[in-house]
Amino acid sequence: MALTDQQIQHYGDELYQALRHRRTVAPLTEREADISIDDAYHISLRMLEQRLADGERVIGKKIGVTSKAVQNMLNVHQPDFGYLTDRMLFANGDEMPISEQLIAPRAEGEIAFILKKDLVGPGITHAEVLAATECVMPCFEIVDSRIRDWQIRIQDTVADNASCGLFVLGDRAISPRQLDLVTCGMVMEKNGQICATGAGAAALGSPVNCVAWLANTLGRFGIKLEAGEVILSGSLVPLQPVAAGDHVHVSVGGLGTASVRFV
Repeated sequence: MALTDQQIQHYGDELYQALRHRRTVAPLTEREADISIDDAYHISLRMLEQRLADGERVIGKKIGVTSKAVQNMLNVHQPDFGYLTDRMLFANGDEMPISEQLIAPRAEGEIAFILKKDLVGPGITHAEVLAATECVMPCFEIVDSRIRDWQIRIQDTVADNASCGLFVLGDRAISPRQLDLVTCGMVMEKNGQICATGAGAAALGSPVNCVAWLANTLGRFGIKLEAGEVILSGSLVPLQPVAAGDHVHVSVGGLGTASVRFV
């Protein structure tokens, strides 16, 4: 049995308040044994409604839990998606106030897609993703969880806007046809030391596959990927816990770099 509208509103509002006040809540899957993934997406939309009412603006979407390393770390074994807003975006090299805004942040190195055309699933192909992409950029997503101690199942992270926190776009934008998005290598450094390496193939075989998956999944909900949006395609490396005082840097062969300092 699906959750009632009242339950969806309650959990969406609870997660919104947890976001605003930097506090955690008990896993939804502990409290609602029958919660479905569709229920969780409706909760996420309620949380988003509250953010928009507070003046935020959607500027893109993110795919999460795409790599085996992240799936194994979180014990969540299918991708999910969330929404990006203008207040979540920081410029390359900026200081990011995680101590004021996040609870238990972890950094992910990713490739961002900037769209020039809408993508409306289902049925979106690899070629259609490339044709709709203006450029790709290296980026960091700093994920966070309003669920206590990251004790999440797929329904928990979906309801919590795919554990989204903040993000940084890198220093260079190029056409996705100018590099091999499957074999391109990523090196991530934390405080000057290499902490992780990966390649485009880590994310569902290719970041392009991730964007196609997102367009086709959202199509089931009547939602499209829109021209001008930023699409974060999923981490190519394991999540790295970060704290105030840390500095992270990621480089993608043939694409460029992204960096951020945490305060």
